[in-house]
Amino acid sequence: MKCLSSPSCACGPSQVCARRHNLLSNLNHWARKYSALRVFLILIASAVAIHAWESPTNRFRIAVIKAHAQARETARTQPQDAPAQVQLSRQCFCAGEYATNNSERALFAEQGITAARTALVRATNSGPAHYYLGINLGQLARTRGLSALRLVDQMEGEVLKAQTLDPKQDNAGPDRILGLLYRDAPSIGSVGSRAKARHHLQQAALVAPDFPENRLNLLETYLDWKDRPAAAGELKVLEVLMPKARQQLSGPEWEADWLDWEARYKKAKAKAEKDPRILAAPRHSG
Repeated sequence: MKCLSSPSCACGPSQVCARRHNLLSNLNHWARKYSALRVFLILIASAVAIHAWESPTNRFRIAVIKAHAQARETARTQPQDAPAQVQLSRQCFCAGEYATNNSERALFAEQGITAARTALVRATNSGPAHYYLGINLGQLARTRGLSALRLVDQMEGEVLKAQTLDPKQDNAGPDRILGLLYRDAPSIGSVGSRAKARHHLQQAALVAPDFPENRLNLLETYLDWKDRPAAAGELKVLEVLMPKARQQLSGPEWEADWLDWEARYKKAKAKAEKDPRILAAPRHSG
């Protein structure tokens, strides 16, 4: 928790390297002082600690907390600048994705909601401001019980506005979010709708067809719905798209996405291959 309130205190790669160097340089001293078994146990414990610091999840978490701190400082010094507030709202959502508990997630979400609403005071027709307001409302809803239903309704309204104003933002983000919302929400007492989910997920793939997330969402959805011809079509599309997108979307900023996409693609492909009717189905995407 201390690292969230003060990101500079989080140990980064340089501190890890220093710890490793000290560990190795003191090995001879340990060998003289302790038994061989105890040295072995110490080394194992140290290796586990180093691995934890260098794990992808921890690296991504440190990166998003740092980006959030930078965005927060920029927004603080430029309170009247709508883009700075939108960027803070975006980074709040990203930080919330790496929250370790509901209290952290709610804290980031509420901060993101405030930033987006501040931006909308200055730019009422900002698609990104409505978009990040909507998804931070969704993030906050994840931490609530019955009151989440009201937040989900607000989320839907904001993302629909974003879709109208700027459907291409975030690689068809508004349609993608709406599709997942309608797919996963209950149909009784909430906004769930298979027809709306299909429409928006397909629309996301139409607006940004080369973005893996949009195609993976369709593949996973069709598999869950047992829509075998559509699943077969998306599987064929992804077989071509994944290596192509790997070349186009490269660099550290895409590392977390690729870990997620490749794991999901592997899981979905394995699920499809267990169903001979999918492999034999005519392959029509969408």
